[in-house]
Amino acid sequence: MQSPTYLPGSTYLAEGLRLPTNGLDYAILAIYFVVVLGIGFAARRSVKTSLDFFLSGRSLPAWVTGLAFVAANLGATEILGMAATGAQYGVAVVHWYWIGAIPAMVFLGLVMMPFYYGSKVRSVPEFLLQRFDRSAHLLSSVLFAFAAVLIAGVNLYALAIVVEALLGWPQWVAIVVAGFFVLAYITFGGLSSAIYNEVLQFFVILAALIPLSVLGLKKVGGWDGLSDSLTKSHGDNFLSAWGGTGIGDANPLGANWLTIVLGLGFVLSFGYWTTNFAEVQRALSAKNLSAAQRTPLIAAFPKIFIVFLVMIPGLVAAVLVPKIGTGGSDLQYNDAIPYLMQELLPNGVLGIAVTGLLAAFMAGMAANVSSFNTVFTTDIWQRYVVKDREDGYYVKFGRLITAIGVLASIGTAFIASSFSNIMSYLQTLFSFFNVPMFVVFIIGMFWKRASVKSGVWGLVAGTTAAMVNYFWIYKQGIISIPSDQGANFVSAIVGFVAGAVVMVVVTLFTAPKPEAELAGLVYGTTSPGLAEPPAKGDDAWYRRPVLLGWGAIALAALCYVPYSF
Repeated sequence: MQSPTYLPGSTYLAEGLRLPTNGLDYAILAIYFVVVLGIGFAARRSVKTSLDFFLSGRSLPAWVTGLAFVAANLGATEILGMAATGAQYGVAVVHWYWIGAIPAMVFLGLVMMPFYYGSKVRSVPEFLLQRFDRSAHLLSSVLFAFAAVLIAGVNLYALAIVVEALLGWPQWVAIVVAGFFVLAYITFGGLSSAIYNEVLQFFVILAALIPLSVLGLKKVGGWDGLSDSLTKSHGDNFLSAWGGTGIGDANPLGANWLTIVLGLGFVLSFGYWTTNFAEVQRALSAKNLSAAQRTPLIAAFPKIFIVFLVMIPGLVAAVLVPKIGTGGSDLQYNDAIPYLMQELLPNGVLGIAVTGLLAAFMAGMAANVSSFNTVFTTDIWQRYVVKDREDGYYVKFGRLITAIGVLASIGTAFIASSFSNIMSYLQTLFSFFNVPMFVVFIIGMFWKRASVKSGVWGLVAGTTAAMVNYFWIYKQGIISIPSDQGANFVSAIVGFVAGAVVMVVVTLFTAPKPEAELAGLVYGTTSPGLAEPPAKGDDAWYRRPVLLGWGAIALAALCYVPYSF
């Protein structure tokens, strides 16, 4: 899944945003698609075993997996959604990055990756199998496989909306074309193809967003001109990260500092970054434990600064279209980036921007498809349906299920087209599924006594409580919460608390796992025989995970300073 992203309002873009593309722009787009397929063909030569197909043979360097880690998250729902959030809520969008991502990414690298990588699991659900039992494993596998296909389909649908509005392609053409290219390069080259394409997509996305931000600032008189205009039209708090977030204060975000810190900064953020296999899979493909640990830590540094490339276009759009998102304008908040592309970018640069937007959609879809084929093949098919076959069988089945996953994603994309606000609904899934998964992981990883059966009941309780809070308590108006986003923060907290309480209660009445079976799965234990000496060069000071992790946290905290006073 994508990071906790809020795409306000309807997913449909305003009419009249058709881009003035020409042959040069389409040539750039064609070159990109040729390179994408070329990477898929090149990666195919390295696929000889199921480990190669699903985890790149655990052979990739940290800088590659680190860039793929951040690119897999940098989907177009993230780009459009966070620009929209900037246009609607202002500088508050930084919370999704500096408190809603960096601490959790550092925690994953420093604390959780030694357990994931050291236990040699092939997926996140497989870790639950080792720590708890088959019921927790099967439930988490099914839930994740379902969510992965749904998210991939929504990425396709969002792509179709944008392409139809900007380029005039029919929605079904955009869905089928993008689905075909993702299917082709993942089927050919497995995870390696997805990861190397994500590295390419990362740079293409930057090439699209940087000119847009620079030209946008120039258009409104630089940062000073932008600040003056927004302060006059929206007030001081629009350019403050924490302004108006006191408990009881009213603000457009519908959240106070406590729900931001606990709901977004802890529960939603840690739930997403530490248990979402679409992200963790990139780290598991690293060549050794040190590289696996450094994967999310390397990704944290570009993640800190990417917020400026999505926030600035949103703020600029709020200046250029003062009534954006209101009844006084034809433009929605979602239109911020497409509008600036139309207004500011010359041909050539426009082609790069369109390519970057398509690359972002494909990165988000590919991350979910590649994680789906791994979980379905290794955690469901191989574990419960067809056991003990030769390795080549599972490689072939992995390719087959990739095709089925893409076709299913195309189907869910067309289903999603019947909803006008699928994005705002979709982000509630993070509180439904990622948060319960996180509470089971965190308690199971740090509490030896957590019993075998507490895992599955914690998942059930957390998911159920979050759904009840959102659909009944919030939607039925039993408790007044100012916005869907605020409701999601509360649902996340409710799901976490419910899952934790049920795990404790179940543990008191059921048997714990024998301590001998917890080696390498619980904090403070190690797996005999799995100790891994540092590879040559990994002990260099600038590669030390602790230094990278705390450096990222310190840098994120410093970034808050100009927007907090």
